[in-house]
Amino acid sequence: MNRILIADDHRIIVSGLQALLRDTDFEVVGAVGDGTEVAEAIIELRPDILLLDVRMPGRTGVEVLRAMRSSGDELPVVLLTAELDDAELVEAVRLGVNGIVLKEGAHSLLLPCLEAVRSGQRWIEQGLLQRALDLTMEGDSATDPLRGLNPRERAIAALVGQGMRNREIAGELDMNEGTVKVYLYRIYKKLGLGSRTELAIRLRDR
Repeated sequence: MNRILIADDHRIIVSGLQALLRDTDFEVVGAVGDGTEVAEAIIELRPDILLLDVRMPGRTGVEVLRAMRSSGDELPVVLLTAELDDAELVEAVRLGVNGIVLKEGAHSLLLPCLEAVRSGQRWIEQGLLQRALDLTMEGDSATDPLRGLNPRERAIAALVGQGMRNREIAGELDMNEGTVKVYLYRIYKKLGLGSRTELAIRLRDR
């Protein structure tokens, strides 16, 4: 597990990462600067680890991760970011991100993270990990309107809350429209709801 694909829209960052990984066991096999290009690059370049920026045009890093996991793609993903808000952090952890490194500490922390991920471990900076645990415990309380849903169901419910229709959700998560309908039926059943309107209202009230 040595081939690295970089997804970051800042050329200086990409150049710095390439320099950092030069003369290591990790080979940078490519770089893309738009979130919508990641899926095709994964197919073409067959990386072992995706090094993914959170702030990108087209699709954010969390949106890319969400689409990958919803389609069943378990390629190891390391988020490399300058900042990560609470919602993004919690979703990334729930989606099974393999590593998170803040850019300000990448010069000393990225290699240990990649080494850990290569060996099948999960590596998240301690401060971020504690924050994620605290937020997750709060989110799993009885006040969580989506309690009981798995990550894919949560992703679909969140897009319903954003006003997306089934066809749009299918495109966002790389699924077919029929599968989205099946998931929505399960979501309604788990939450005791009768329609997408009720789901949207519950998310709005959250």
